[in-house]
Amino acid sequence: MRIPSELVPLNGQVHAWLPHFPGTWGMANCVVVTSGAEILLVDTPYTAPLTRALTTAAQRVAAPGARVSTVVNTHANGDHSYGNGLFPDAEIVSTDANLAHLCAEPTPGQLQAMLDGCRDEVAFERYLLAHFGRYDYTGLEVAAPTLTFSGRLDLLVGPTPVELYEVGPAHTAGDLIVHLPESGVVCAGDVLFIGDVPVHWAGPLSGVVEACRRILELDPRVVVPGHGPLVGQAEVRAYMAYMEELSGRLHELHGAGVDVEEASRVLLREHRRPGLGLWERLAVLAAVEYRHLDGVEEPINLVEVLASAVRLAPDCVPEAVAGRPELVAGLAELGVVDGPAAVVEG
Repeated sequence: MRIPSELVPLNGQVHAWLPHFPGTWGMANCVVVTSGAEILLVDTPYTAPLTRALTTAAQRVAAPGARVSTVVNTHANGDHSYGNGLFPDAEIVSTDANLAHLCAEPTPGQLQAMLDGCRDEVAFERYLLAHFGRYDYTGLEVAAPTLTFSGRLDLLVGPTPVELYEVGPAHTAGDLIVHLPESGVVCAGDVLFIGDVPVHWAGPLSGVVEACRRILELDPRVVVPGHGPLVGQAEVRAYMAYMEELSGRLHELHGAGVDVEEASRVLLREHRRPGLGLWERLAVLAAVEYRHLDGVEEPINLVEVLASAVRLAPDCVPEAVAGRPELVAGLAELGVVDGPAAVVEG
């Protein structure tokens, strides 16, 4: 498997960048909308090399001399926005609420410093190294939105209409979806994960379900999830059913007085679907849903919640890429890692 050097055409003006590596963190989908001399990007990748790969691919499908004039961030997680800074002349668009989430998300520098201090003998630190140690965040700076909105915002890329709808809080406090009405395409961001157990940092899960319902109301021909392959409406409905299943079980457990750690263990026993990777994220979903049920209002600490999830699911700690040389090779090809030696071995 290789990081894509080409884009997947959805129509003549809309192309998807799909670096699908199941069972890993950070490889997020992006969408390129071209019109004349303008390019709009839906989300930017996690690192500078990945962002340059996307830019090179975009230039192949755009008119000669076209530039990235607009970046839309579906939410503020770094794997969808750290590449913003490589487009200093672009308008960066997101929701008002995403500005608040920027305070919860580690900066690239903070994340790099944390990884630099990780030790292989500590289980959670080994997990961080396995999933995030392959990336180099050096020199990246957070580029915050320059244009924000609440509710709905309509944009144009040349004459091509682009509709933005706020659907958070769901995955994060400020999620949005992008509708390209002339193409029948919806970019879902991380309110929709395909191929792995999702992770949602804001919730509640009913908010994720409602965000997916908003997607279906737009009657899309193609849906681009935040992670995973392109899907249609049937897959969105199946995802909604899964979120409703998890939400219902957590509400039952909470109502029965079961604490959050035991509720997490129940999900890890009962809801580990064989076709989905990263099942430790079930414990994150339990923690987030319980915060809502308990009326907790203080901001969530993303790293602490993930650490708790890994502790509750110790057999998720072995490195994500063991026995997968094609993954290492694909990442090394773009300078994301230096090669096999850059990956922590268990």
